Amino acid sequence: MKTAPRPTAPRLLALLPALALTTGLVAGCSDGGSTDGASPSVSASADATEQVAENVGEFSYEGEDGKTALELLQEKDPDAQVQGAGEMAYVTTIQGREADPETEFWGLYVDDEMAQVGAGSLETKDGQTITWKLEKVEQ
Repeated sequence: MKTAPRPTAPRLLALLPALALTTGLVAGCSDGGSTDGASPSVSASADATEQVAENVGEFSYEGEDGKTALELLQEKDPDAQVQGAGEMAYVTTIQGREADPETEFWGLYVDDEMAQVGAGSLETKDGQTITWKLEKVEQ
């Protein structure tokens, strides 16, 4: 005995609310009718960038066997600024935040302990946490 195929109308009716919801979500996420395929532009003021930089007070990354803290800093933050080189390197800016030379400096820590050597001399190891903290100069 052959059974008659099940009607598909109930299945279609069940999908309509999901289809309507999806269409509404996609329409709500559109860029306002742009048809050129370009993403909407985003602009940020220099003030916003300066405010973010002013709030940076700490920067961390993982150590790697055979690399110095300075090499890793320059990989993780290519815009970091350094005076001098190698063992004589002195970090002045991290993530756009320049330390005020009169009152601040970027202190180097390994696993929450202040480093006893400079960033260009500090050979890091896998598993270490290297942290730079903006410190106040004691007067």
